[in-house]
Amino acid sequence: MSLHADAVSTLRAWQAPDAAQDALRCDFLDHLAAHDDGVWRSCVPAHLTASALVMSEGRDEVLLVLHTKAGLWLQPGGHCEPEDPTLLAAALREATEETGIGGLALSAAPVRLDRHAAPCRPGVVDHHLDVQYLAIAPPQATPRSSAETLDVAWFRCDDLPEPADVERLVVAALSGASG
Repeated sequence: MSLHADAVSTLRAWQAPDAAQDALRCDFLDHLAAHDDGVWRSCVPAHLTASALVMSEGRDEVLLVLHTKAGLWLQPGGHCEPEDPTLLAAALREATEETGIGGLALSAAPVRLDRHAAPCRPGVVDHHLDVQYLAIAPPQATPRSSAETLDVAWFRCDDLPEPADVERLVVAALSGASG
């Protein structure tokens, strides 16, 4: 199965927790129907990305990365690569690369979808269509920043930095909205 086919299958099967998330799910599916290359960075004006909210085993802390281009604390994630067989694999690869933590346990289904401005090619690519998963870090995991991040740090769930998108993702992950 191609990554495009996996994305379509994943989004068709996902049970959105509310009407707004279902509307995004339908928009993502429409995008994929219109673009055979909709999962690749080269697709304009938008393309799918995959990310993972990394939480502690007790789900009371969130591991965020200080994004180099955006200058914001965000969940790890990014563009799909040719070696990614699935969106889930892309999210796991990105989370592992950007946090330095191996052995992450990812949810089988997304917990949330997000459409946001794309910092990858301003003026050319308007949006990232982000498929967001939950990842649980192994006990005593020690994160380290990467070439793609300025820093990586744990934050308590009740003391998250801006933007509010991270808080919405945490709420979705804690509510068990994983489809």
